[in-house]
Amino acid sequence: MKWIEDYQLFLFDFDGLLVNTEELHYRAYQRMLQQRGYHLSWSFRRYCLAAHHGATQLRRELYAEFPELHQREPEWEVLYSEKKEQFCQLVSEKAVELIPGVEAMLRCLGNTGVERCVVTNSPQDVVDMIREQLPLLATIPHWITRYDYTHPKPHPECYETAIDKFAKADDRIIGFEDTVRGLRALQATRALPVLICHPEVDWLEDVKEEGVSHYKSFLDIPDEGPYPLG
Repeated sequence: MKWIEDYQLFLFDFDGLLVNTEELHYRAYQRMLQQRGYHLSWSFRRYCLAAHHGATQLRRELYAEFPELHQREPEWEVLYSEKKEQFCQLVSEKAVELIPGVEAMLRCLGNTGVERCVVTNSPQDVVDMIREQLPLLATIPHWITRYDYTHPKPHPECYETAIDKFAKADDRIIGFEDTVRGLRALQATRALPVLICHPEVDWLEDVKEEGVSHYKSFLDIPDEGPYPLG
């Protein structure tokens, strides 16, 4: 992975890119709904289609799936708080793992002086719980969490915050995402965007037509890097 030294700052999403928490979020929504008497029969892929396209898409689709739920509890923040409780319970059950390929990437980066930063929509308390379980995450020195910025992805504020803090004007920056809304946030910055996700997501072909590099995992990135530096 000598190509990593071509960059001075690495930016990483967190959920679904470094750790398998996307599956835990899905299960947490199922548990929250089950406690209220509803059965979410969506597949994980169906959940991702809603969750990955914007901050309000999942809310709209769940309320459409369960109209009675909206009548009983129209305040989404109440439901989201219940879902967060379920998610934290899943994390406490030690269900969190690194995504395949992440360990090799983080160990390589740990042997260099390259700056690296996680940029996530997850709040600090949830991030701290996960970092306690996965010590290798401590090799990433900088973390931008949901409390550090105002506008969620796909707004670029979170990535711009990281770039302003940790990059010099002439630094080469590379960023990694696994969702379309995260990718849009990266594309609005000067970082080189790279998509790491399953090759069967429905929106992938549209993104690839834009010239974005895509790999199934970090292990699939070629020796010369995501694509030649210009």
